[in-house]
Amino acid sequence: MKSTSCFLLILIVLQLMIPGTAPCSLDSLVDTKIKEALKGLELNPSPTKRMSCVSITNSGRLSSCPAGMVVTGCACGYGCGSWDIRGETTCHCQCSTMDWTAARCCHLT
Repeated sequence: MKSTSCFLLILIVLQLMIPGTAPCSLDSLVDTKIKEALKGLELNPSPTKRMSCVSITNSGRLSSCPAGMVVTGCACGYGCGSWDIRGETTCHCQCSTMDWTAARCCHLT
């Protein structure tokens, strides 16, 4: 009796280890959930909205965007990688010696 039980248990475990035999695998469940979640999303952005961007470069440690635009990124001279954005419109390079600062400024049109 014990050997028969062990044999059946081994067969069950082997069947569970074979990939693709389960009718409801984890991959198929995840794929189904992703498809359900994407059904309700709008995948096409509005054709009337476009992003317009310009780069503004100034000498020194500060570079500001024109009115109505916000900073989306900064670059600093002398290989300085330390900068921050002040008030959403101004790039500030934090290195002590700076020859230029650039701000990437964007807005929706």
